Order: sequence, then C-alpha cells, then structure tokens
Amino acid sequence: MTHPSQWKTIIRSLLVVLFLLGAAAVQAAPYLLVLGIAQDGGYPHMGCKKKCCKTAWEQVSKRRSVVSLALVDPAAKKWWLFEASPDIKEQLHYFAQLTKGAYKYLPDGIFITHAHIGHYTGLMELGREVMNTRHIPVYVLPRLKKYLEDNGPWSQLVQLGNINLVELHTDVSLDIAKGISVAAFTVPHRDEFSETAGFRIGAAGRKYLFIPDINKWATWDKDIVTEVQHCDIALLDATFYSTGELGKINIAEVPHPFVTETMQLFAHANAATKGKIHFIHFNHTNPLLWDAGTRARVLRSGYHLAGQGEKL
Repeated sequence: MTHPSQWKTIIRSLLVVLFLLGAAAVQAAPYLLVLGIAQDGGYPHMGCKKKCCKTAWEQVSKRRSVVSLALVDPAAKKWWLFEASPDIKEQLHYFAQLTKGAYKYLPDGIFITHAHIGHYTGLMELGREVMNTRHIPVYVLPRLKKYLEDNGPWSQLVQLGNINLVELHTDVSLDIAKGISVAAFTVPHRDEFSETAGFRIGAAGRKYLFIPDINKWATWDKDIVTEVQHCDIALLDATFYSTGELGKINIAEVPHPFVTETMQLFAHANAATKGKIHFIHFNHTNPLLWDAGTRARVLRSGYHLAGQGEKL
C-alpha cells in the first residue's frame, strides 16, 4: 500500500513533468521575429538633417532597419525571411544574434511583397559578388516573378541559380512546414514594376496578417476591420502618422493610410481587436519613431508599435 507521503511525491513529480512538457511545447511553437520596422529608406533617412532624424544620427541605438520579419520554426529548425530589404546583411546577423546561432545563417526561403526598393533589393547580396548562394527559394506573385526574370541584375541571380523563383497564387495557401502555411493576396499600391502582396501566415493555430504597404484601406476590396478580427496579430502599414509630414511634397503621390485614419476606422472596435494591431513600416518623418508623446497616445488607445527584435 502506498503511503500518503509517497502519493504527494508522485503527484509533485507528475506536475513537474507536465510543466516541463508544456514549456517545451511553447518553446517549439513557431513565431515571428521583427528584424526591421522602418520604411524603405530606413531610420535615419539619407540626407535628412531635420529633428526627426537628428537623434538617430547621433545615437546608433536609435537607428532602425527597413521592414523585415523572420518566421521561425523551432521544431524543424527552419526559418523564412519576409522582405529582402537593403539592410539584409545586418538583419541576417541580427537574426543569428537573437536566436543565439540556433539556425542556419541563410533562410530556408524568402517571401517578398513587391518591387519597391525596401522590399526586394537585398536579393543582390545573394549574388556571386557576395554570398553566391545556391537555389534559395524566393516566393513571389506572377508579375514580380516576371520582373525578376526579365531585368538585371536580378535575372542573373536566376540564371546562375543563386535563387529559385517560386510563383505564388493569390489566396492560395502554401504549406511550407508542418503546421505552417503562407497565403499571398494583392492590395492596391503604386505597382510600377510588380503587383503588391500582403501575407496571411498560419503557424500552429495562430494567424498573422502582414500588410506593410497599401494605398488606402478604402481602395482595397476587403474590409480591414473584418480582416483584423479574423487574425491574431496584424502588422499594418504605418508609413505616415498624419498629413503634412512631407512638407512641400504632395503626399498624395505616395499614398498610404495615415495612422490617424487607421485608428479612426477602428474607433468603435473592441479592445481585443485594437490590441491585435502592431503598426510597422514607419517613415522617418513619422513621430511614432521619435516622439514619446505621440507613441504614448497610440499605445493608450490600445494599439501596439512593432519593435525591432520583438517576438510575436
């Protein structure tokens, strides 16, 4: 017959085992890492001597890289890069630091939204002049695929086998690992060289929405409030905070939803919905990068600001 004290010991041991199993499951769950949060020009911005960039020029710790995400699968020891930014060299090194070298230096694939310089030009680092990689899968929509195939220097990456272009189809989910899927969709933007994609990422039951660039929410054939309600985390275009940021430049020539507009759209949403939104892709003029008062105002309203190095 088992003594009561022995039962207590057995129960404690079982609880410890269950706790450790639960902790291991959490550690093995896929997640996103934010490798960059700034608009295509980065922060500080080339040639900017104004207040918005002054501190970042003076203090390296205030600088921020161009938008990029890492999708990490601890169970499979794989990872994928979203956006090949001009800061890709620093971002791959940063990823290795954040993950303590637990993964391959190069990603298992790269997903690209569109052909604006902050989102694809990092591909040049994969060429023979630098990394001379072998067959890195690059996932793109059809028009961007053709652009990369037909125009140098990107076409050379294809011809030399540095990258393998994988054509995505809109609203078709692609399984890239067990329990991980990615689906591309199109959004209205300045599509000079390619269409513009957003991504829905499914990872172990969690749903991520990534839209770093769009003209205005009203120009999309989807309702952004509904889209956010149907996901767990939404990383949304926050290029400009409000009108007037670019001085004499006509902001209508580079349309994006102002953060103030997005907040107005979600004014009547509940706290849980607002809390899913993580603003990202900040232009150097956006006070959310450098003004504590503006940041506090948005945070008090229930939203999040994507942070470089943040795990989601």
